[in-house]
This record gives sequence, C-alpha cells and structure tokens, in this order.
Amino acid sequence: MIALVTGGGGFLGSAIVRQLLARGDRVKSFSREAHPELSRLGVEQIQGDLTSLTALQEAVRGCDTVFHVAAKAGIWGTYEQYYRANVTGTENVVDACRTQGVGRLVFTGSPSAVFDGYDVEGGDESLPYPASYEAHYPHTKAVAEQIVLEANSATLATVSLRPHLIWGPGDNHLVPRIVAKGRAGRLRRIGSRPCLVDTVYIDNAAEAHLNAADRLRPGAPLAGKAYFISNGEPLPLWEMVNNILAAAGLPSETRSIPPKLARAAGTLCEMIWKILSLSGEPPMTRFVANELSSAHWFDISAARRDLGYQPAVSIEEGLKRLKESFQGAGR
Repeated sequence: MIALVTGGGGFLGSAIVRQLLARGDRVKSFSREAHPELSRLGVEQIQGDLTSLTALQEAVRGCDTVFHVAAKAGIWGTYEQYYRANVTGTENVVDACRTQGVGRLVFTGSPSAVFDGYDVEGGDESLPYPASYEAHYPHTKAVAEQIVLEANSATLATVSLRPHLIWGPGDNHLVPRIVAKGRAGRLRRIGSRPCLVDTVYIDNAAEAHLNAADRLRPGAPLAGKAYFISNGEPLPLWEMVNNILAAAGLPSETRSIPPKLARAAGTLCEMIWKILSLSGEPPMTRFVANELSSAHWFDISAARRDLGYQPAVSIEEGLKRLKESFQGAGR
C-alpha cells in the first residue's frame, strides 16, 4: 500500500511506520516537525499542522490508506487546544481523504472516550459514550471518533481502534512518567482494591493497525466500527506499575492514599492551576484519580474476529524487552 501516517514520528506512529516499511509498503509521515529517525528510514516527511486542510490534502495525495494517529494527548490544557488538534484536525483528515480519493482511513481512538469514571470489567464495543467528561482529551477523542465512523461510506472505509495504555521501549509518555515519579518518590497507590487494568505492548498496537488496514474496505465487517485493542492480559493496576518500575531497576511502590483524598486533591489542584494559570500539568486531577482507582479492562474478541488480531508479544516478553532497553540506555 501507499500509506500516510499522521504523527509518524511519535511512539505509536513510528512503530506503524517501521512495520509498514518492513513488509515493503511505501510510507509518508505528516507531523509538525521533521524527525531524523524517519529520514534515516527513507520516509518522505511532510511538515504541517492538522488544522491546515491544504497541508493535509497535499500529504494524502497519491495515498490509498491513511493512519490518523496524531493527537493532542495528556490530561491538561484548554478545551480549544484539544478541540483544534483532535476534532478540527480529524475533520480535516476526513475531508482530505475524500478530496484526494483515499479509500481507507484507520483512526487511533482511545478507550477513555467511553470512560465514565467507574469500573469497566470486560467491557465491549457496546459501551456508550458518557454524558459528561472530566477531561478534555477523552471528550475530544470521542467527538473525533464519531466523526470518523460517520464518514464511513462506499468510497471511504473507516475504522477506529482504541488501544489501551500503550507501553514499551521508546515510550515517551506512560513509562517515563511512572519511572520519573518513582525515582522522585512521588508515586502513591490510590486505594487498596486490586483493580484489574489491561494494557497493550507497542508492537501489538501497531500490528493491530496494519491488520485493520489490510481488512478494511467498503462493506467489510469492521468498516464504520470501533474496536478495543489490548494484550488481553488484565493485571492489577499497581502490579503492572511495579513491573515497569522493576524493569527500570526501581523498587515497588507500596504507599497508598484513599481514593476520596486523591479525588479531592485533584479537584483542588485543578482549581489552583486554573486560577493561577500555572504551566505544566497538575500533580493530580479528578480524571487521573478515577483512572488510578478503578478497574478498566476490555473484551477484545471483536478485534480478534474482525481484524484477525492476535497479540504476539506477551506482557512478560514486553517487560523483558523494556528492561533490556533501560539497561542499554545505561551503558
């Protein structure tokens, strides 16, 4: 295929790029900055912003498949910032695909789009979007996903994948945050319940995107639908956190605070950051307090059936690779 990957220099985007190249596909990347590692791989890079429809139309020209991975992630920022990147950007990707005759659009969604702050145990794709959100990221990702799925047609086949907590070597978000807070002694377990949470190793998340693209066509079972993607190995949240700490050579975290206290702290931090217009993310928010004290794992049988998805790298093997990457970085 001839594919464009938005956010091709990011953690997931670059993994998708490498897997496409490994099997002989031609790949282009669209991002705001040039990435030297993509240049070394021979990837054509187009620089631009998702809010520029003109730039996106130029980027998708000649492609038969678009992987829309780029997004504004994180837990803090203005609604306008999230809306422009995640909603307006997605609208522009869809418009560019239509204008340039692209036939397949694989969108990277998020399970947080259907997270209502309570336990989700074995949830499937029938979970509804909640009536309200406590953070701008899940809200705008939900809106963007609906735009993509509603765009599914006889000429543009679309699908949304919802990878849950992607991690692995090269991660620039989840793993570094855990490790940095662990080293600084600023990690605390929230509550004492052994809440099960599933995650997905980076190579598995990327492969799911390729599987989706290969099977995507107008009228295909997956067209116009969303799918949860994980390793299918839910573990107690803090067991997984401690596994990541161990891979980095750090001790396990055993200290804890009550969930109600964490949520109160999140509410207070949000107020202070807004009133004082402080830079950076608050140390706690209501959304994070709920995420870290609730179960959220998903039934991936639909992805196995319709995408042929089979997570090839187990959590055990992934942690081994993660540990090796930390050891390599320390040499």
